[in-house]
Amino acid sequence: MIYYLFSCKFVLFVPKYHYLCTRFMVLHVFNPEHDLALASGLSNFTAPHAGRRLRADLGYLPALWAGDDDCVLVEHVEQARRAYGRLRARVGGAPKRFVDKTQLSRLAIDRVEPWGWDMALRATLIRYGVRPEACAGETEIAAVREYSHRRYAAEVLRLLDWEPPVEATSSETVEQCLEHSPRLVVKAPWSSSGRGIRFIDGELSDYHRGWLRNVIAQQGSVMVEPFYPKVRDFGMEFEALPDGRIQYLGLSLFDTRNGAYTGNIIAHEDEKLEMISRYVPISSIDVVRAKVADALQTVLGGHYTGPFGVDMMILSKPEGHGFSIHPCVEINLRRTMGHVAIEMANASSSALAVSSHFALPRVMQITLSDKYRIHILRQH
Repeated sequence: MIYYLFSCKFVLFVPKYHYLCTRFMVLHVFNPEHDLALASGLSNFTAPHAGRRLRADLGYLPALWAGDDDCVLVEHVEQARRAYGRLRARVGGAPKRFVDKTQLSRLAIDRVEPWGWDMALRATLIRYGVRPEACAGETEIAAVREYSHRRYAAEVLRLLDWEPPVEATSSETVEQCLEHSPRLVVKAPWSSSGRGIRFIDGELSDYHRGWLRNVIAQQGSVMVEPFYPKVRDFGMEFEALPDGRIQYLGLSLFDTRNGAYTGNIIAHEDEKLEMISRYVPISSIDVVRAKVADALQTVLGGHYTGPFGVDMMILSKPEGHGFSIHPCVEINLRRTMGHVAIEMANASSSALAVSSHFALPRVMQITLSDKYRIHILRQH
């Protein structure tokens, strides 16, 4: 197996400017630095180089779910057109409109749908001419930040009768946890793709103590949990609806390395279920999905609207007695690469219905070479 991995109603002419279209539209934004920006809580947050490069290279991804009349904000329009064209050749999909930040003030944007909402994105969009009313408000963004804290994943676990992580505000509490579980995973309340996670085996080193002091000083606490015997990662993708209901979208089968995402399997839902059924019965997946959705509806309580994902794990039971499901490792109140994989599968299915030229690819892989690239590979 290869791993994972608008119709204008009228046109206004302004001297020295282009023709402007006044119809309302949705602007889609890929802001993969969202988790770090959310952790900072700042409006003037500057993403690290890797985050900026990821946004520049994969900014076209929202074209997979954008409506035909929507716009996708990218760093370089022509580069995005070419990259999306290559992707369409593999998985299908319709042409989409790409714009850069210099065009935003001339677009009648009704609503913005980003990868995830944070104060930095809101400030940037408004600075470049997007109406504040088209963006999430500060109160809404504050709720996204609050409910992205790992303590809410712990609350979901409590509702599921699963032992939750311990929220520690000192290294002494972490040491007490070591007395019960000699191998621990310690996580910053807000972190991104493997960052902010440390593995502790046996005792706290000076390095760990320093890291704990810094994280607790910056974020107020850390979340401490046992090291689980993971067999594989997977997740479930959802959408929180305006009426508070939680809608299930599909499974996400992904891989990580040292806690960092490396890729997703692209497949129909029944195929993904079959893969998971090698470990646990499909009926168990159905039960977990229903219980997690109920718990999420209770915990989120209408405080968040939009797509999100829940990371889970298949665990091995002691002494080889089968497998179990860890139902909530993490909650990501934003789009995830699992949503991207689901949209790719949907696009491929739609294209296949029109032309037999398209065959559903089975593995999506994101790699870092000179640039971030999405590689569509066939699974052996």
